[in-house]
Amino acid sequence: MKRLGIFLALCLVLCCLPRTARGANLDVKGNSALLMDMATGTVLYEQNAHEKLAPASVTKVMTMLLVMEAIDSGKISWEDTVTVSEAAASKGGSQIYLKVGEQMSVTDMLKSVAVSSANDCACALAEHLAGSEAAFVEKMNQRARELGMKDTNFVNCTGLDDGENAKEHLTSAYDIALMSRELMRNHPDIQKFTTIWMDTVRNGAFGLANTNKLVRFYPGATGLKTGFTSAAGYCLSATAEREGLGLIAVVMGAKTSQERFSGCKAMLDYGFANYTLIAPETPQQNDIPVKLGTEKSVAAIPAEKVQLLLDKGQKDQVTTQVELEESLTAPVSKGQKIGTMTVKAGEQVLAQVPMVAQQAVPRLSWWELFVQVLQRLAMAKN
Repeated sequence: MKRLGIFLALCLVLCCLPRTARGANLDVKGNSALLMDMATGTVLYEQNAHEKLAPASVTKVMTMLLVMEAIDSGKISWEDTVTVSEAAASKGGSQIYLKVGEQMSVTDMLKSVAVSSANDCACALAEHLAGSEAAFVEKMNQRARELGMKDTNFVNCTGLDDGENAKEHLTSAYDIALMSRELMRNHPDIQKFTTIWMDTVRNGAFGLANTNKLVRFYPGATGLKTGFTSAAGYCLSATAEREGLGLIAVVMGAKTSQERFSGCKAMLDYGFANYTLIAPETPQQNDIPVKLGTEKSVAAIPAEKVQLLLDKGQKDQVTTQVELEESLTAPVSKGQKIGTMTVKAGEQVLAQVPMVAQQAVPRLSWWELFVQVLQRLAMAKN
């Protein structure tokens, strides 16, 4: 009986494991890898996903995120002029060969970072935003903590591994997916650059070519960032979207450039082939009568936008059921829970979402109640 109990417990554990833990048989080479759903943050495949590794220029996902947040908040603008410092001009690796004192717009500098991984532009933008690269790095680490990136420590804004404390510049495939998700979901304008294959800056005098080859060759690709140093190996955070499903694939420490691209492609193919994202529809009429209120009824709406990631085989089995209060008595507060929406696939409950009042309904005053009584009496006499 004891052995039977252990066996049944093991079976229960295996049944509860996510599909990815049982393992999709994917050919992904590299030190670590991960596939994440963009909308829900669900991990669909992972391989040493929390191992702390050098990210090389994939670091610039965070650099671009902070710049986009500054633009969208109005702290800086696309048209701002950035003046190049000696520190920015002296950056090695990938660059557009900025000169000390040269001036360029935020737009062209961010495009150069996104498309050609320009280290000089990344440093110039960091200085423009925070005053110095060191101050910008503090913001990078603070933002990483806010996003729950527990495996991450940045020491520069570029990912170059030839500077002071470079060996301490580490992150993980999981953390890269987190910051990639934040950038792509909340700052879609970055895709104006991350989807570019070839372009120019300096009024057409300097050409840019995207280091992410999937942008040209993978259907639905939306970005995002490559990286390579001798210490980090070949790295890639690749994003793509098809039929409303957005995915993030990350490979770190591949031995060749082709390995990182083929690994991300294999994960993306797996995700698109097996999963779908749905937004359950609620019945159009969800009005509840309100007693003693300034309005006769109030509409019930879901408390939050519902997006569910499903195996494609479950899509046609999804049903939605809404249970609401029969009636309410004023006052009713906006956002007050007044029911529940249950989403199922067959008999499996996928989600239960509170239904809440769309607007507030104040209670009638004594005078308003008195007037209503008089009106009813008058109507009754007629």
